[in-house]
Amino acid sequence: MTARFFRREIPWDELTARTGLVPPPGIDPPEAQYNIAPTQIASIIRPAPDGEYTPRHSVQIAPAVWGLVPVWWNKPLSEKKFTSFSARAETIDVSRTFSGAFRQGRCLVPASGFYVWRQAGGARSTPYAVTPRDGGWVCFAGLWSRWMYDGSEIDTFAIVTVEPNAVLTGLSSSMPAILEPAHYSRWLDVMDRDPLSLLTPLPSDRIEVKPAHPSVGNVRNQGPELPGDEPDEEPDEEEEAP
Repeated sequence: MTARFFRREIPWDELTARTGLVPPPGIDPPEAQYNIAPTQIASIIRPAPDGEYTPRHSVQIAPAVWGLVPVWWNKPLSEKKFTSFSARAETIDVSRTFSGAFRQGRCLVPASGFYVWRQAGGARSTPYAVTPRDGGWVCFAGLWSRWMYDGSEIDTFAIVTVEPNAVLTGLSSSMPAILEPAHYSRWLDVMDRDPLSLLTPLPSDRIEVKPAHPSVGNVRNQGPELPGDEPDEEPDEEEEAP
């Protein structure tokens, strides 16, 4: 299960060149987020719906809450008892929660990596950061939905997961579906006839796994030291990860 990920700052020119998105005018690229957890807001890339800063169906970037709320949910969020931050690739086309977004709301989730935890005995576990071996950024396959209730609109999303590759087997029961850049437009195209074929584990030789800072377990902690980008001399408060 993928319950944390991170994204370093990505310049507009890189995002535009790889995804075709139209940057919002006069806005800086999204700030880096080093410890993104469910219920927090992160950036997604999607075909623009009506009423956005770009024409309908052009590619845009938008903030969304991690934890998809399906359009049919008509109760307060406090009554939502099921988790919906990850969607298993093998069932998204038939899942009551995710099938609608799979057909009409596919998106990209830009990321620099994600975290996994190895159980080390007892209640303790060891965090690891999983990153592209080339040090760049990727896009997870995502699903998004606009939830409307009592006059409010909230955009939400989920990350699609697949079986772990050989390196991650034993560390995690799944991993994000990391799309090839050549497949971004296909994943976003709701008319594509076989989007499920794009959802495969990234090969083991294209990822790197390294120890993460123990304080990544506390969702309040942020900073480049969490995935090991920079040393940190004084760790923040630790907290067991989900």
